[in-house]
Amino acid sequence: MNALRAFSASSLTAVPRAGLRSAARPAARASLRRAEIRPSSGRASLPFGATVATARAPAVLLRATADMATAAPSADAAAFISSFNADYARIHESYENNFWETKMNLEGNSTDALTKSFNELEAFLGDQSALETTRKLLADTAGTVTEDQKVILRQIEKTLLCYIVESAEARGVRESAVGKENAMNSARNKLKLTYVEEDGTETDATPTVLRTKIRSSSDESVRKSCWEATRTVGPFLLANGFPQIIAERNKFARTLGFVDFYDMKVTQAEGFDKKTCFEMLDGLEKATRPILDDALKKLEADKGADALKPWNLSYALSGELSRELDPYFPFENAPEVWGRSFAAMGIRYRDTVMRLDLCDRVGKYPNGFCHWPVAPHVGQDGKWNPSRANFTSLATPDEVGSGNTALTTLMHEGGHAAHFANITQGSPLFSQERAPFSVSLAETQSMFLDSLCGDAAWLGRYARDRSDRPVPWSLLERSIKEKHPYEVFQLRGMIAVPYFEKALYEMDESELTAENIAAVADEIEAKIQGGLAARPLLSVPHITSDESSCYYHGYVFAEMAVHQTRAHFLRKYENAGGIVDNPAVGPELEANYWRAGSGDPGFLRMVHDLTGAPLSHDAWVGSLGKSVDDLIKEERAEYDAAVAAGPATANAKEVDLGMRALFVHGDDTIADSAEEANGYLGACATFKKWVNERWPKTAAA
Repeated sequence: MNALRAFSASSLTAVPRAGLRSAARPAARASLRRAEIRPSSGRASLPFGATVATARAPAVLLRATADMATAAPSADAAAFISSFNADYARIHESYENNFWETKMNLEGNSTDALTKSFNELEAFLGDQSALETTRKLLADTAGTVTEDQKVILRQIEKTLLCYIVESAEARGVRESAVGKENAMNSARNKLKLTYVEEDGTETDATPTVLRTKIRSSSDESVRKSCWEATRTVGPFLLANGFPQIIAERNKFARTLGFVDFYDMKVTQAEGFDKKTCFEMLDGLEKATRPILDDALKKLEADKGADALKPWNLSYALSGELSRELDPYFPFENAPEVWGRSFAAMGIRYRDTVMRLDLCDRVGKYPNGFCHWPVAPHVGQDGKWNPSRANFTSLATPDEVGSGNTALTTLMHEGGHAAHFANITQGSPLFSQERAPFSVSLAETQSMFLDSLCGDAAWLGRYARDRSDRPVPWSLLERSIKEKHPYEVFQLRGMIAVPYFEKALYEMDESELTAENIAAVADEIEAKIQGGLAARPLLSVPHITSDESSCYYHGYVFAEMAVHQTRAHFLRKYENAGGIVDNPAVGPELEANYWRAGSGDPGFLRMVHDLTGAPLSHDAWVGSLGKSVDDLIKEERAEYDAAVAAGPATANAKEVDLGMRALFVHGDDTIADSAEEANGYLGACATFKKWVNERWPKTAAA
């Protein structure tokens, strides 16, 4: 398996992973401006940021609570749940609209409004009276509160306990930290990054372009210049308040009784403490340290000591091969490939409306993510409330490697979107991405689906050039030979982030200086990755955001689960087509991993129930130890069968994903599947035309 795993899977040392976690203007309607969803099928349509719940006067939670004194308990529960859900949905949607506007750097976005709405969401989830009402209903002994209602009430209680802050001092510290964070990130959006071209020209670049050139530029001076530009991000953050933010986050967490901020975040999200988390990570680190040492020695022996330099490492592992593979991942075809692949696996989005902003531009947040302004749920009236999703990636369509990165990001973020779209519980609290949602559970879904981009069984079907020719086996074989011995670098790059954040939040406040933090980052890179990293730790966007900080371990545990889940499916469907284009896979994921959301049975139990074994790093470490010859033999057989079969939906004029897709670029709408004759495929064709016009190189056959 994984003929291109090290090349195409989102290597966390080189390719942006999802920023799944992450407050909008508290208005009843949120305008998408020119990128507004227009009416279709003759029916009136609200703007993207508005829902029926926000368009009418919302129920008032306090009123519902007061009415309990005269109503029957079951009616009390239904009224409270409905009112709580409506108020949460309104405040959550407002936050997410403003989050999107700020991260996409849309016209009129406001960090002040972001801070205000974040605090409003935190205040709502920190409402002590709502917790007391929830517990009163759960304590009902008359049997009038139904079991289904108790499941929802327990989820409300679990969520509120992640946010209840009784201390006024702690609330003040929290709000101060969030304000500093938003100011720092606003400044970061305006940070000018430049590198020097081969001819000496100084050129502006986004973080995505810098990372792409580090992997693919044939000129070492360009690669080094790009890497040095990424190293300027850390000092900038450290000079713009990051040390103070770390101190205030720790102060807040300790006020609530946690060891530190990391301990608080992992406990709230995963249900186990920091000590348990790092016991699991320490086992993985110990098991892979010898593999890392061997890989570093082999790389030096094969390609020379210069290959170990941080600006050369990624290129040494891709370089010319990346250029040769690039024609088989044309960016403009990526949305169609993603849609056809998911549809063939039986994945549906249950009437989601999805907004996709896929191309890079100055001022745009430097990481792909998928968020949900509307978290799906089933109301107390039995009505299904489908999700609305905001999805972004960072492609520069005519840059080498951008098509593969974009496609992998589509598979990854599309996996998140599929997961959350299929959570069918009785409250949006089951399907919102903040605590207590398990990062590990969420990332397992996206990483499992993006892992397919490295399989010969997928590549033989879907990696095709602009003339529809499949990627040749010779390139995949080269990739296995050149990449497989070094896959451990991806693993070590992943675990470096949690070890760095652990060290940050364990530093005494007096030690939190820019110099000390920068030194710790370099020390962790050297210890965990064997030298300075191709992607400096202080340039990883996750560590600065309150929502995404201290959760990178979730990616690691998710990768463990991905390998374990893949092994399960490959065994189960060994004689039934494997994973790719298997219409049974999507429904099985939905039934076992998706529909419960952040409710019971939880991440570890879900993995055990599906795969039949407790979560372990054994499958992951075992895959690293597979010989190159054995892997080539397995993948060649998969490739030959895939090329012969072709994509399952290759001749379909439409694909049914069960969603409405809007392709946007900042404030502008490019295509809307609801207005296209061929639905989603029609929108893909319009998007492709737009890309070809803006980046003429992509129009060449």
